[in-house]
Amino acid sequence: MKFPMSQKTWLFIKDTAQVLFFAVLLTVVLRSYVVEARQIPSGSMIPTLQIGDRLLVDKITYKFNELHRSDIVVFAPPPEAQVGEKKSDYIKRIIGFPGDKIQVTNHRVLVNDKEIKEPYIAEPPEYDFGPAIVPDDSLFVMGDNRNNSFDSHAWGFLPMDNVKGRAFFRFWPPNRIGVIKLGK
Repeated sequence: MKFPMSQKTWLFIKDTAQVLFFAVLLTVVLRSYVVEARQIPSGSMIPTLQIGDRLLVDKITYKFNELHRSDIVVFAPPPEAQVGEKKSDYIKRIIGFPGDKIQVTNHRVLVNDKEIKEPYIAEPPEYDFGPAIVPDDSLFVMGDNRNNSFDSHAWGFLPMDNVKGRAFFRFWPPNRIGVIKLGK
């Protein structure tokens, strides 16, 4: 059999195509089901996350391990939270779980009538909310920039099925690279 190019060249092209195919396939699978890179588009999570920060979001282990209060999650906004036609995902911090009583009053966030410690917020909330009980299969989420965040205090509870993953690592900018502390 005669090849228009050398057999060595043909084998190189074939091997390269196979490697590229499997690399693309692995990337698609990893991005769809395991981990995904995200960029922060707004200031709702300042000071923890800055506009333009890039992070990795774990899309699988949170399904097998419990989420915790103060974990930062990425989610599809419920219909009440969707603004305009663009349906971008949101990123917020978990404050309440099913059955929790949530209240924001006197510049404090109370969960089950106890003030939670929030060293990560930009400033105390300047609004009141609740009291309200988090329904089954829902979460109460808030941005760290409490007075400039469109979150559960404005649009209600987040269905747990809307959660897409938990933020765990910031990889950009270089001077802020590191693990994002998970709640406990």
